Amino acid sequence: MDKRNEMIAGAVRIFEAEGFRGVGIDRVIAPSGASTRTLYKHFGSRDGLVIAVLEARHRAFMDLLEGDDEGADPVGLMFDTLAAWMQTHGSRGCMLLRARSEYASACEPIVSLVHQQKDEFRAEVARRVRIALGQDDALLATQVWLLFEGATAAASVADASVIDDAKRAALALLAHASERLS
Repeated sequence: MDKRNEMIAGAVRIFEAEGFRGVGIDRVIAPSGASTRTLYKHFGSRDGLVIAVLEARHRAFMDLLEGDDEGADPVGLMFDTLAAWMQTHGSRGCMLLRARSEYASACEPIVSLVHQQKDEFRAEVARRVRIALGQDDALLATQVWLLFEGATAAASVADASVIDDAKRAALALLAHASERLS
């Protein structure tokens, strides 16, 4: 693994466990053994590292989703992917939303990036709802998205079983919408 990727991987673990802004830069780069100079060489700034971490994290999740919509249940599979993600990465809520919260008034590029990433994910949810229903339904897509985001947050204070509860609710909404359309 090259130094840039090592720094991102180490920063992901630190930011996941301890948050973003309250951790000193030396602590953030320590797992990679990099110097502050190396940080600036690869990322330009601490905020640049945060942006790289958020990009890597978002891309990793979106890549997991890719191809899991091939079956008869593209919406349900999305929740299954979330459950598997949480088994691997833990259930501390959404790293993107935590970053947005910590940087809300401190770094517009980070806030903007999170909004772009969430828009991309919402579009993916809408695409899956369209596959499941055979047509667009913006309200239903928003409801499924809210269930997904809510399950992500709730799993951080409850347990991962809330993901299954959210999945069942999403599938019930889809079934109701399908009946309406028949």
